[in-house]
Amino acid sequence: MQRLTDKTCVVTGAARGIGRAIAARFHAEGGAVILTDIDRATGEEAAEAIGCRFLPLDVREEGDWHRLAATVPTADVVVNNAGVTGFEQGMVPHDPEHASLSDWRAVHRVNLDGTFLGCRYAIAAMKAAGEGAIINISSRSGLVGIPGAAAYAASKAAIRNHTKTVALYCAQQGWRIRCNSIHPAAILTPIWEPMLGDGPDRDARMAALVADTPLKRFGTPEEVAAVAALLASDEATYMTGTEVNIDGGLLAGSAASPG
Repeated sequence: MQRLTDKTCVVTGAARGIGRAIAARFHAEGGAVILTDIDRATGEEAAEAIGCRFLPLDVREEGDWHRLAATVPTADVVVNNAGVTGFEQGMVPHDPEHASLSDWRAVHRVNLDGTFLGCRYAIAAMKAAGEGAIINISSRSGLVGIPGAAAYAASKAAIRNHTKTVALYCAQQGWRIRCNSIHPAAILTPIWEPMLGDGPDRDARMAALVADTPLKRFGTPEEVAAVAALLASDEATYMTGTEVNIDGGLLAGSAASPG
C-alpha cells in the first residue's frame, strides 16, 4: 500500500540514520521525497540509493530555508529530523555544572532553531492547500532529565512543546495542518558507534546500554520510519499535537516482577 502517492515530502538530516530510513520509507510509500542534509556527499549518495532528490540544507541557516522555499514552494509532509547530541567531536562536558555556553548554544541551534525554522517553512509551504503533516523528531530524552546531556535533553523537550504550539496555531487558523512529534529512545544509528566501538566487548556494551529497556534491545531506524509514515499519511488526520514514544517500553515503567 502506497500511502504517500502524490505527496511532496521534505526530510531534514536524512543522509544517514533515522532520517535516511524515513526518506526511504516515504519513497517506498509513493512520496516525492526531497532528502536534505548539510553533508552533501553522503546526502547525494543516500538520495541516489533511494531514488529520490537531494538538496543541501543547513537547518541552522535561515538563508538555506529561504533557498529551499524558492526551490520547493509547496510541500505536503515535512519531517524535522536533523539533530546533534553535542558529542560529535568527542566527549565534552554537557552536564548542567560544566557545560560551556557555546556548546549549549551549538546543540540548540541545530535541534531547536532548526525545528523552529522547519516548522515555519512547513506552514508557509502548506497553508495555501490548507493541509499537511509536520513531524518533529524529538527523543525519549525530551521527556526525562539526562544529567550528562543537558543541552540535548532541553532541546528535545522544547521540540515536544513547540510541536504542540504549532499544532494549536494551525488549528486556530482553520488549517488541516497537523504537527506531531516522535520520541525515539535507543535506536541503533551511527550516533551510537563511539560508545559501542568495534572491539570484542561490543555485544556486552550493547546489552548494557539497553539493560533497562523492557524489550532488551535497540530499536531500528526502520521502526521509527514506520511511525513517521503513519503520521504523514491520511490515516492519521485526527492526530495533531500528539507525541508518539518508540522506546521498547522504557517509559512504561519496570518490567520486573514484584519480589
